[in-house]
Order: sequence, then C-alpha cells, then structure tokens
Amino acid sequence: MTKQHPAITKTKLWLEEVIIGLNFCPFAKKEFVNNTIDYYVCPQARLEKALEEVIERCRYLTEHPEVETSLVIFSLGFRKFEQYLDLVDYANELLIDSGFEGIIQIASFHPDYCFDGESPDDASNFTNRSPLPTIHLIREESLERVLSVYQNPEEIPDNNIALAREKGNKYFKQLLERIHNI
Repeated sequence: MTKQHPAITKTKLWLEEVIIGLNFCPFAKKEFVNNTIDYYVCPQARLEKALEEVIERCRYLTEHPEVETSLVIFSLGFRKFEQYLDLVDYANELLIDSGFEGIIQIASFHPDYCFDGESPDDASNFTNRSPLPTIHLIREESLERVLSVYQNPEEIPDNNIALAREKGNKYFKQLLERIHNI
C-alpha cells in the first residue's frame, strides 16, 4: 500500500471534521463515503502551470464519470490569499475559454479565506477555510440534481455562517492546527 500524500491526508481529515462533521456541505458525505472524490495534489507555484493543471483536472472529470468531484490541493503555491484569488479568477475565465462553462464550476477554499466585506477575524470565514489552498471542481449537472431535491438550499450559507460564529474562532483555529500537525 502506498503512502498517501500529507496534503490529501489533511484535506480528508478537514472534510470529515469540518465540511461533513459540521454539515457545511450536506452533499459531501455521500461522495466521501462512496470514494468518488478525486484528490489531486498540485505542486505548481506558478500561475500558468497551476492553471494548466486545473484544466487537466476538468478534463479528467469529464473523462471519468465515476468520479463525482475533484479537489485540486496546492501543496506549495498560492499561500497568500490575494495570489490565490487571482488564481481562482483566472481559473474561472479559463473554464469558460476551455468549454467547461455550464459543465464544471469552482468553489474556493484557502487557509486565510476572507469573505468580501468581512473582518479576517470573523468566524464566518471558517466555512471556506481549509488546511491548504484548494480549488473544488464541481459538476454542475450533479449540483443541480442534488439542489433540486434538497429543501431550502439557499439557507445553507446562512446556516453555515451562524454555526461557524457559534463555534467561534478558537474552535476552528485549534481544529486546523491539529490537522496541520498530523
């Protein structure tokens, strides 16, 4: 048995304890349990190379229908949040230019994630804070399917923010620190 990359180990633990454990994404557990999540560690620190790999993961998803979603985990680059936001903006543009608009969409996660207009210390930011910079590639068809059967999906973000604020910064900081130290 080959040893799993530490970035994947940390990401899986974060998924289990935060995203699934706190039900931030009510759709994640099924894919996690069914092992239909592609975890891809991208060692690229340069924007152009990282974008190439993001598009390759989009192609991988379209060529592998048995894989539901992909997490592109940046193990070396994009540690600064502003630099990461540039990556996400360019990746969204590239999705359109590469013909993936309407097929795949991006969700973004970063250790220093901060919602526009929120204080960096607001616990709400932890709904999108991950151990490492991560781009989540989501099949739009699948997302539409699950949202059509989920009651009040528009309430998910507000519920997540309320729970994050209830748990508080200390809770999340300790949890992420523990994950980083594994």
